[in-house]
Amino acid sequence: MNASPSSVLSSAARFDIVAIAASAGGIKALAQLLPQLPADFAAAIVLVIHLDPNMASLLPQVLKPMTALPVKDAKTGELLQAGTIYTAPPDHHLLIGAGRTLRLTHTAKVNYSRPAADCTLVSVAERFGERAIAVVLTGYGRDGAAGIKAIKQHGGRVIVQDPATANVASMPQMAIDTGQVDWVLPLETIPQTLINLVQQARI
Repeated sequence: MNASPSSVLSSAARFDIVAIAASAGGIKALAQLLPQLPADFAAAIVLVIHLDPNMASLLPQVLKPMTALPVKDAKTGELLQAGTIYTAPPDHHLLIGAGRTLRLTHTAKVNYSRPAADCTLVSVAERFGERAIAVVLTGYGRDGAAGIKAIKQHGGRVIVQDPATANVASMPQMAIDTGQVDWVLPLETIPQTLINLVQQARI
């Protein structure tokens, strides 16, 4: 552990997908992270934030002013595109299906949540293997801990926000406690780390 334009997914990128998990304090964290990602960011981003299941999601509208990247609610059957942020809608798990298409399910809650980061991360691990990055940000509970184990088992990389910089420390701390984390970083250094990892051409 170290402290320190939309197109089809491209083999020129080192990683194809970044899966971000957050809960309480997540919007505030994303407001610091997303503006620093460039418009030509070469990986797709899937974003899971715990949302009220009884309210329509305004998450894409909230995030759009923060980023040069397009933001949309995920829809079943949509082909994952590089340089696009996909948000998990309320009361649905977001998965990656066959052919790297998006899939929404209404199966049982995981970690008391739907959407749950663990569901997304496991499917990302299975579909993308070593070309996946998981990022766990601020939040309550242990959602994401099982998912990052799957990411690591399939050869991917894991970044966790330093709990000392998190609004709520339990989600990142639970991730760290798995022993499956590559980098524990203060929030302000995560965007550049993602850029360095994703934009570096595979050797």
